[in-house]
Amino acid sequence: MDRFGFIGCGNMGGALVSASAKVLSGEQIMLCDAFGAKAEELAAKYGAEVTDVKNIAEKCNYIFLGVKPQGFEALFEEIRPILAARKDDFVLISMAAGITISAVEKMADCAPAVIRIMPNTPVSVGEGMILYASNSNTSDQQIEAFKKALSYAGALDALPEDKIDAASALSGCGPAFVYMFAEALADGAVECGLPRDKAMLYAAQTLLGSAKLLGESGKHPGQLKDAVCSPGGTTIAGVHALEDGAFRSLAMNAVKKAYDRTLELKK
Repeated sequence: MDRFGFIGCGNMGGALVSASAKVLSGEQIMLCDAFGAKAEELAAKYGAEVTDVKNIAEKCNYIFLGVKPQGFEALFEEIRPILAARKDDFVLISMAAGITISAVEKMADCAPAVIRIMPNTPVSVGEGMILYASNSNTSDQQIEAFKKALSYAGALDALPEDKIDAASALSGCGPAFVYMFAEALADGAVECGLPRDKAMLYAAQTLLGSAKLLGESGKHPGQLKDAVCSPGGTTIAGVHALEDGAFRSLAMNAVKKAYDRTLELKK
């Protein structure tokens, strides 16, 4: 029986625990968090075991490292000897921004299998985007088990590690840009006389439905936009207003600025 250990059960770690609990039994999940109440709450909900870092490092086949990047060195000082002594296969799964696979390998110092993931906040509602890359020590079987465990968190997509920063500038930072757009749509409707609660509901559902149609239709977004724009109609007038404000250029710049800042922080 494979065991999945989560070191760190904050917002993101906790969301991944909740997703994995839809696939794994409670006895397969081990939890550890600096703030014990979070781990205790999740354990009570899913029948999982609350334990310590060393126990997870010793017994789990899939070890999620949900600590902040600045805490990695201290974590590995504690678990490095335990990992080195293991004779069975295990995978280290890092979700820390800026921590590369090679850095995890170096800190572990035992040639482990490593999967680096970058999830976004919608994993908390099962509609996240999880980017992942793995090293050559990770088997296809381990990758499939990892993907199955997180299948209820949202979509998973493999890509070369050197593309993760660019992809994360979109999927990781993108929710904030989407929320700003949703708020702006609602504000516009409020200005037109719609009550705030109705405006927020319609904005959210419009984004949800549009995203679903884009994902399932296979059509280019430009085609879908054109299908809404009748000649001389209301929608094309609104599109013109967005173009006057350089809407698409601003959206492109937002992703590029987020990417540039990521590179700055890595120096």
